[in-house]
Amino acid sequence: MIKQLKHMTLLGILLLVVSACAEQPVSKVKVYPAPKEIVLSKKYKVTVEDQQVPVYSTKIPPDNPIPRLNPNRGEFGLASVASLDMNAAVTVTVESPEQVHAVKILPTSYGITPMVDGTKITFQLTEPGHVTVEVNGEWHESLHILANPFEKNVPNPDDPNVIYFGPGLHEVSQLTISDGQTIYLAGGAYIRCTVPEQDDEIEIRGHLRKKPTFILEGNNVSIRGRGIIDQSTIPKKIRRYTILAHKAEDVTIEGVTIFDPSHWTIPIQSCDKVHVDNIKIFGWRGNADGVDITSSSDLLVENCFMRTFDDAVVIKSFGGYGEVNNVHTRNCVVWNELAHALSIGAEVHENISNVLFEDCDVIHDVGRETALRVYHCDDAVISGVMFDNIRIEEARRLISCWIGKTRWTETEERGHIKNVTFKNITATSAPIDTSLTGFQDGPDWKPYTIKDHASMELVGYDAEHLVEDILFDNVILDGKKVEAKQVTTNAFVKDVEFK
Repeated sequence: MIKQLKHMTLLGILLLVVSACAEQPVSKVKVYPAPKEIVLSKKYKVTVEDQQVPVYSTKIPPDNPIPRLNPNRGEFGLASVASLDMNAAVTVTVESPEQVHAVKILPTSYGITPMVDGTKITFQLTEPGHVTVEVNGEWHESLHILANPFEKNVPNPDDPNVIYFGPGLHEVSQLTISDGQTIYLAGGAYIRCTVPEQDDEIEIRGHLRKKPTFILEGNNVSIRGRGIIDQSTIPKKIRRYTILAHKAEDVTIEGVTIFDPSHWTIPIQSCDKVHVDNIKIFGWRGNADGVDITSSSDLLVENCFMRTFDDAVVIKSFGGYGEVNNVHTRNCVVWNELAHALSIGAEVHENISNVLFEDCDVIHDVGRETALRVYHCDDAVISGVMFDNIRIEEARRLISCWIGKTRWTETEERGHIKNVTFKNITATSAPIDTSLTGFQDGPDWKPYTIKDHASMELVGYDAEHLVEDILFDNVILDGKKVEAKQVTTNAFVKDVEFK
């Protein structure tokens, strides 16, 4: 063979190399095996490009409104979750345990048309994105398929600044990183969160709290990968953040999937320059928020999927910890189980400005609160807020700008809401459900029954604390443009425009 190569021309060698490469096609999908200790869901079988994908099972709130609004009862459902990486169009096949008569794939804005053959559902994913498959009208215990892009710049496990979790099961009680460090969860890594033997505390906003499972502090810090973080083994009585970015700068939180957060999932507090990208969250406990941005600036949240019990993406500010400025949330898919999908408030003690929520899908809104909301019960100024190109598949309470006193109020003085735009919003009214109980805004939280189709409100506090300069630009509800008569207002609202 060596003699033959000596006599080959350069062209011949080149053709040989090209031929060899052609025989080794590059895979367009990556699937990571589940650790053998994890019991997988038996409800669905998922294959992508003929590769079987592990289907996990995780807790979600119950489908019945009454126990859903009271998570302390301990009732829950189970969702199925499959995850993969892709870098080109792929064919997905789902096998259901029963004959398939109807199938819905959300968000509908993705325009995915499935094919059904008996118990099999087949469809194409042309690019990364997170879809929910509902079979035969089962919207609650649905199948979530998380399609990630291929990873870039995977860290070296031998790098001293990298804390590397390879494929398999790991137990973590508490881990804090600082300047220049990265926590990396490889595909197939499964982090089972535990309670530390000595349950240390951290001071957050003047209060001692249980230390989160992961804390990111300092400059240039990150947690990333394709692994799973599971807090389900943390007892219900313990409320522990999952990933806390605290007094940090240049922060990256990317790629991981989080099951059963026991409190706020990703609080970002007193930080600058933060990128939250392609995070997937499934929560069912009380206060299981998604991303809580507090007293921070220059943030981008994008490409995420959040099925959270409480607020999904929410912005707050606390007294003495700094203002919030320049926060951008885009291309996220949200399932709101209780409170708000995309919102500001309630706690707003420092000014909040330059906030943009855009190009997001709310695929379910089954809670007692409002999907898109500016909710103000303290004394700062909220200004320069835009909700743009938001698609809401079902809405009970659609839009709200509200100033008042509630159980969350901590200041004597009230604040201001001004210059808020709702633009290119499309929504469909949810069916009326008289068993769904909410709470009137106010100090006592008086219960009421949600009867209205996708209600909208603008409520100021008094003549000195107004909701003002509000624009409804191409807001479409049930196929028709929203008009002024559809929005409830009080005497302390001014300069509202409908385009």
